[in-house]
Amino acid sequence: MEIVFPYITVSVFLVFITFKFLSKARTNRRRNLPPSPPALPVIGHLHLIKQPLHRTLQTFSQNLGSVFSLRFGSLLVVVVSSPSAAEECFTKNDVVLANRPRLTIGKYFGYNYSTVSAAPYGDHWRNLRRLMALEIFSTNRLNHFLSIRQDEIKRLLHRLHQKSSNDFARVELKSKFSELTFNIVMRMIAGKRYYGDDLVECEEAKEFREVVSEAFKVGGLSNPYDFLPVLRWIDFKGFEKNLGKLHKRMDSRLQGLIDEHRRDKSKNTMIDHLLSLQESQPEYYTDSIIKGLMLVMILAGTDTSAVTMEWAMSLLVNHPGVLKKARAELDTHLGRDRLIDEPDLSKLHYLQAIISETFRLCPAAPLLVPHMSSNDCTIGGFNVPRGTILLVNSWAIHRDPSVWDDPTSFKPERFDGGEVEGHKLMPFGMGRRACPGAGLAQRVIGLTLGSLIQCFEWERVGEELVDLSEGKGITMPKAVPLEAMCKSRDIVKKVLFEDVNNE
Repeated sequence: MEIVFPYITVSVFLVFITFKFLSKARTNRRRNLPPSPPALPVIGHLHLIKQPLHRTLQTFSQNLGSVFSLRFGSLLVVVVSSPSAAEECFTKNDVVLANRPRLTIGKYFGYNYSTVSAAPYGDHWRNLRRLMALEIFSTNRLNHFLSIRQDEIKRLLHRLHQKSSNDFARVELKSKFSELTFNIVMRMIAGKRYYGDDLVECEEAKEFREVVSEAFKVGGLSNPYDFLPVLRWIDFKGFEKNLGKLHKRMDSRLQGLIDEHRRDKSKNTMIDHLLSLQESQPEYYTDSIIKGLMLVMILAGTDTSAVTMEWAMSLLVNHPGVLKKARAELDTHLGRDRLIDEPDLSKLHYLQAIISETFRLCPAAPLLVPHMSSNDCTIGGFNVPRGTILLVNSWAIHRDPSVWDDPTSFKPERFDGGEVEGHKLMPFGMGRRACPGAGLAQRVIGLTLGSLIQCFEWERVGEELVDLSEGKGITMPKAVPLEAMCKSRDIVKKVLFEDVNNE
């Protein structure tokens, strides 16, 4: 009896679980939810989630279809992996899906869900979005900061030239792109550089860099803390406590910059502009709102562009024929006596095709930013209840063989025909909540890549192709940071000013 009893207990438990699974499946069919794989009690499908997440979800879509559902603990997640379903999400259902899930990180780094990236859809979000479109990312405002982009890119070219003026030199590009984009954004925001050899001993710069680096690590949707209430109740591994401490450090740095500009009004940065708006509408443009705008620009506008440029250069050194063709276009249109400038970008069609093909193969937001339904709706003929998280697998859509010929190959020529429909290529998202900083990103990426191609010869470090494996992170970084061989071309000496600061 002592031996039989445990088997009876286990058998009853298994029958109970099987009954629950079958009952749940029947309920899902009646509710016409998107199909899903078998789930476990409490955790749902969290045990099936493997990194990189976009590849795991693509595998699911191959078995379940282009619209399927998962349970992340207590929350329903619907994943979309086809252009037609994505178009349906951001046209017919755009307003219904314009909310964001209330993840824990939004409570802290979203200033209690009040930033443009974390706020729910409504009047407050519309005001912030209008502010960003008119006052921060307008054509006039971006043109005003052109000299910053030009200066930072010339500093990068100068550093590379110092190493490669006589012969090919081995250079690591990941950190250089990160430093470039961070300095551009911070100079726009506060008029300060935070990377460079001359800043190594600057404690403020060091602290700011560390806080931002840590903030990138805690982002994303794969944190079980947000989906299992019991982990929140016990603050598993001190996640929320540590997040609160990190936010305090970040908030202190941002507040310090605001106070500094409040004392000295002689500068013409984004902070100064926002403080002038605060004087006329102090009840709305609070310090918290201003800090939220600053933080969104830093977190969303630096790493994404840096990662894209690293992928682009990786693809180019693996395809020397494409690199040669791009350089020929630059030499033909610009000659060899002047450096590429932003007005040239619209005329350099092959360079633009290279950037578009990089966006397609290596989107910096492979799952876009998560959406949440504010009401019941339908996607692909399935019911999507209110409160469902929506993930759009742009990485899978960009590699869909029914949409793209030879989808896994790097072929910039596929964009020779011009623009592609938005629901087929969506590196910046779609609909109301698409990325407001797309214009800045395209300028930085285009001008930087064009300058590197124009000013240097590029080769792989060895005979082997550059490893294109993806690492962990919400912006799809390369698993192995890019190293390449570069050699200065004659044009470098002609176009670089001798008084560029050494770093």
